[in-house]
Amino acid sequence: MVAIEGGTPVRSAPFPSVSDASGRTFGPEEAEALARVVESGTLWRVNGTEVPALEREFAEYVGSRHAVASTSGTAALHLAVAAVDPEPGDEIIVPPITDFGTVIAVLAQGAVPVFADVDPVTGCLTAESVADKLSERTRAVIVVHLFGGPAPVADIVAVCRPRGVRVIEDCAQAYLTVPAGGGFAGTYGDLGCFSLQQSKHISAGDGGLTVTDDPALARRMALFADKGWPRDTGERTHLFLGLNYRMTELVAAVARVQLGRLRGVVDARRSVARRLVEGLSDLPGLLLPSTVDDHSFWLFPMRLDPARVPVTNSEYAKALVAEGIPVTAGYLDRPVYLVPALTERRTYGTSAYPLTAPPARREFTYAAGDCPVAETLIDETLLVLACNERYIDADVADIVTAVRAVHHHFQRS
Repeated sequence: MVAIEGGTPVRSAPFPSVSDASGRTFGPEEAEALARVVESGTLWRVNGTEVPALEREFAEYVGSRHAVASTSGTAALHLAVAAVDPEPGDEIIVPPITDFGTVIAVLAQGAVPVFADVDPVTGCLTAESVADKLSERTRAVIVVHLFGGPAPVADIVAVCRPRGVRVIEDCAQAYLTVPAGGGFAGTYGDLGCFSLQQSKHISAGDGGLTVTDDPALARRMALFADKGWPRDTGERTHLFLGLNYRMTELVAAVARVQLGRLRGVVDARRSVARRLVEGLSDLPGLLLPSTVDDHSFWLFPMRLDPARVPVTNSEYAKALVAEGIPVTAGYLDRPVYLVPALTERRTYGTSAYPLTAPPARREFTYAAGDCPVAETLIDETLLVLACNERYIDADVADIVTAVRAVHHHFQRS
């Protein structure tokens, strides 16, 4: 009997969690790195060595020529949008299933987020959905590699590049993700953005990194992150409007150690995912990731086939939570375009800028029905299991046991 019917839950002990040490890969090396910085007396990047070293090491690791450090994953995205330098009211295409940070970067630079629908399996943008939203004002596309799964970024680049539209990859959930064609996510478009937030594959608490092969984009990002101040020229001047997104030496020192742990973290998550696929792949109507080695599994996504599983994702998730399993229905409460900041156009005071015409080519409003595939995923079919490099065999076995029990319960119902 399943727990929602009065049975004993499969799991009573908590799973390793990214919220604390149980699910994070930290050790004495991080503490030693912090001590080294404190002893140096230089905690900011202006005269420091840790941040430049992290930028060099990260760029080399992922296969880019340049990396620019910042204070968060949202800041990393803002740097990328600022490097593209949109005019007020220019449009940037984004997916509706993503963290709001993706959209903040667009609005903060005076551009308009235009939402394109997603693939019903991966939840990522497609080349076709992007092409459908291109206009004469489109300046860039932000491609999110959702949950660590690869978006078809090469196909999207092929659509955008002939039109002069920049491609920004949001890789906050996608360290070492491998899109079709090989190489790492973040190196296909013009810019790739990564996060060092608490819950990501590697963490320094917060922090961001943006990579590019274009030296002009790298230069503009570095200036934007430091108030437009070209310190290397010896002048105290400001070349354009920028912000203070400088990463500290303390964050960079921890991130450098974490970078050395990254391959092991991703490999361990892939091992967990492989065992989940092996244990669940025979369940009719439960759709799992089709491949493991190209995915980095920030979360483990599953989809319900409504024709074969006669309940919504919310009902299914409720039953799994009762079994003690860390799962979320839909990932988001609603598509990003339905948050009040956009539906009520709460941007700059009461102006609704930049969603107004002018500066936009038309008035932009957002409403239910804008991206029906995304809405179906969130409201009906998508489930995401927590995935962690610290899961042991018993943890995976409990997840498999609980999912199988819940699935059979609903199929019988």
